[in-house]
Amino acid sequence: MLENCILLSLFAKENLARMSEEQLNRYDRLINEPSNDWDIYYWATEAKPTPPEFDTDVMAMLREFAKNRNREQRLRQPDLEYLFEPPR
Repeated sequence: MLENCILLSLFAKENLARMSEEQLNRYDRLINEPSNDWDIYYWATEAKPTPPEFDTDVMAMLREFAKNRNREQRLRQPDLEYLFEPPR
């Protein structure tokens, strides 16, 4: 679903380069195990409680990112060139 594509790809661009291997594994599990993409979206936006098995530090980071406190315009996924940029 488009909302998750935008949310997760922008989150990945901002955070993956500085995450530990354990956090990367938790992120991978989060984006691959739930069978319903809407669940991830609802958990990230706090519309529904996150089940204990996914309520990790990575989910806390995603929830904080979803709040968009800087009011960034998030209308599309980032270009893939960011994968080749040095981490910030």
